[in-house]
Amino acid sequence: MTTVGAVLQSIVSGKSIQTMERQAQDGEYGILKVSAVTWGEFRPQQNKAMPADYEPGECPRPMDGDILISRANTRELVGAPVLVRGDHPQLLLSDKILKLIPNSALVDRKYLVRALRFPAATAHFFKCAGGSSGSMTNITQGDIRSAPIPLPPLEEQRRIAAILDQAETLRTQRRQALAHLDTLTQSLFLDMFGDPASNPNLWPVKTLKELGKVITGGTPPSSKEGMFDGPIPFMTPGDLESGEPVRRSITEAGAKEVDVVRAGSTLVCCIGATIGKVGMALKESAFNQQLNAVVWGSDINDHFGYEVMRFFKPTIVSWGASTTLPILKKSSFERIEIPVPPVHLQEVFANRLRQISNLKRLHKSALVDLDELFGVLQSKAFAGEL
Repeated sequence: MTTVGAVLQSIVSGKSIQTMERQAQDGEYGILKVSAVTWGEFRPQQNKAMPADYEPGECPRPMDGDILISRANTRELVGAPVLVRGDHPQLLLSDKILKLIPNSALVDRKYLVRALRFPAATAHFFKCAGGSSGSMTNITQGDIRSAPIPLPPLEEQRRIAAILDQAETLRTQRRQALAHLDTLTQSLFLDMFGDPASNPNLWPVKTLKELGKVITGGTPPSSKEGMFDGPIPFMTPGDLESGEPVRRSITEAGAKEVDVVRAGSTLVCCIGATIGKVGMALKESAFNQQLNAVVWGSDINDHFGYEVMRFFKPTIVSWGASTTLPILKKSSFERIEIPVPPVHLQEVFANRLRQISNLKRLHKSALVDLDELFGVLQSKAFAGEL
């Protein structure tokens, strides 16, 4: 074992810059958000636009082959590394992202990224992470330099990186297939009903208030004991569009303090940076005050209602625009008008959607198997057993 610092030439830090609350457009400078490096691949679209008169000077930019790592994030995610694909001269590194400059005579770039994701390094970052915020923690350049990594000879590093890259390619292909099925869902909707925002088929329209019960969520009081960690899911903006199980839950006692909605209800974030995100309650659920729920009535199939609201994200974002905190009040949210096709057509759509969902489950199951295989390969690789 050695340390990351022993195989580095230097570490380059980004800058703290005032940004605009939107993604950079063509020709504009943008500064990378932490989410650009969080999820195992470089995501250049995760950025915020810079003011038109900003002059970037020598601020570092992500270029092909660069290794970027987050120095600030939640305790579980801080220290996440990625390898940049392609040159991105219009993007800048924020002060929460560092660029690692490796010594190519000692370490292969691809191998170093893999080693930084191995438990020895991630556990080190978890232990070192500190900060006053409950959600955002920090690690220092010293913490990164002292992270332990195995260091076989260069040829072996390249062999390990190539094997893990092949396994990662299979995982990526499965994820792309899942993303394609998501696109297929929207294409099916548009084919059957048209764009609900423009309503080209001239379906009758009604407000959300006319089509169901709109409820704003709430949080059980933390001052009372026995409110949390029970059988009832407690949904927050982070659960919407995540594809993951709901992370928090409340007890029966906690449910008496807030509103609970039935399975099939649509939940929409109406406040904060993630305004417009949409989800569905898969079982009876509670939800916090950042979310509005629509409990659909007899004119709307639950699956149709969920899908139609996904098309109205731009409307929600626009209506909730604010110079400070984006927010769409319940009274305004209830006035959103959506098209109402005949229920039997909605049910045909829902049945086809179930077929797509079955395919998604098959791909997700295969992805779980591939993830397990990748974990085994990674463990063997860094134990010298591959």
